[in-house]
Amino acid sequence: MSSTEPAKPFWQNSVFVLALATIIILLSYGSRQSFGMFMLPVSVDLNWGREVFSFAVAIQNLIYGLAAPAIGAMADRWGPVRVLLMSAVLYCTGLFMMSQSVTPEGMMLSVGLFTGVGAAGCALPMLLSIVGRTAPPEKQSLYFGIVTSGGTAGQMLIIPLSQGLIANLGWVAAAGIMAVMVSLILPLTGIISSAAGDSLKKGTHESLTEVVMKAKGHSGFILLMIGFFVCGFQIQFIVAHMPAYLSTSELGVSMASVSLALIGFFNMLGTWTAGWAGGRYRKKNLLSLIYLSRSLVIMAFVLLPLTSISVIVFSAMVGFLWLATVPLTSGIVVQLFGPRSLATLYGFVF
Repeated sequence: MSSTEPAKPFWQNSVFVLALATIIILLSYGSRQSFGMFMLPVSVDLNWGREVFSFAVAIQNLIYGLAAPAIGAMADRWGPVRVLLMSAVLYCTGLFMMSQSVTPEGMMLSVGLFTGVGAAGCALPMLLSIVGRTAPPEKQSLYFGIVTSGGTAGQMLIIPLSQGLIANLGWVAAAGIMAVMVSLILPLTGIISSAAGDSLKKGTHESLTEVVMKAKGHSGFILLMIGFFVCGFQIQFIVAHMPAYLSTSELGVSMASVSLALIGFFNMLGTWTAGWAGGRYRKKNLLSLIYLSRSLVIMAFVLLPLTSISVIVFSAMVGFLWLATVPLTSGIVVQLFGPRSLATLYGFVF
């Protein structure tokens, strides 16, 4: 009999790491997409105009984007596990502070700063970097699609949950419960560290400046950043303002929850499809098709009368295109520069 290496236990392979990373992004992305559900109850309870909480969320989005490259560079240099743990602590702290905030300044600090930085470190650049280091090369695009779909599953599950918590317990208790949910990222990260082994401990020897200069000279990377800027504007605008827009219309708050849940459900299908297609067709062509289709869907929704049918059709179509850009964009970054600098470079794109 020929000697063979003993098979690894199920919890020490790329599929198990993929499953854990998908659960983490479910928690982090789903909770972050729920902030729109808090806008009206917070504004009414604290006797604010809607612009106060909206501005706090806007600050969060800016910090989320600005922090992503720096956090990604830390992860690429020192390993993503430590950075993911620190980010989860910051995110939990921000959510708890939000539940105790009674002034605009406190809301800016909690919702804007703490959750902005914390959520950036628990976002797709970090999780895709983890999966990219452990996934078989031929399955990277598919794995990226699966992780991304975990975020949409979180949107589909956690947004209705947050609405139910707010309706039955109030927004203060709902924010506290969300903080507890996000804290589950801590033990899950510890399990990932054990499952992935040395692949997550090895950092890049390149400095942030060296990585950036390498990417700066590539015109395709600049175009990816421009495209994702448009992508982020569309998505965050819809998430932040769609719930309040529908809640104050004749359709009511229930349709707002249905809309975001439908976006989450069809986003799962879209990201799986994009991840699968990215392994078979040219990613840049698929990206172009997605951006064009999404713009046409949004334009049609704005121009047509607002009805339950139009909301359902829009939610399904824009949901299918929602984060389908992520596995394709991250796959292009890996193709151009390799997986070791993915957290940094995708952080800039993100």
